[in-house]
Amino acid sequence: MSAYRFRRAHRLLKTDEFSSVFSLRQQRSNAFFQVYARANGLDHARVGLVVGKKVAKRAVRRNYIKRCVREWFRLNQHGLGGVDYVVRAKTAFTREQRAEAVTALQALFAKLARCRASSSS
Repeated sequence: MSAYRFRRAHRLLKTDEFSSVFSLRQQRSNAFFQVYARANGLDHARVGLVVGKKVAKRAVRRNYIKRCVREWFRLNQHGLGGVDYVVRAKTAFTREQRAEAVTALQALFAKLARCRASSSS
């Protein structure tokens, strides 16, 4: 059970950490999200979230989007390797659209993993 924890070490917290991921510009996007990736040299993945006021005006909706992304990351972090990810929300989604949004997020992470695998070999 403790293997699925979402600790502070699995989060991007500082501006420099976000900037280093944005500067590499390896990214994929769809209607819901834009995901940036960069190798971090650690043995675990880390995630940072960006949900602006243009996406959802109310903090409750922005926080819901962040909770959904964090929960997906918490459950799938072991298969992501030593990579820093920044997930930027492009559009808000409701509880009814949550399954569709999570599927879209999973597809983006899979695309980035395939891209990283093909570029490293």
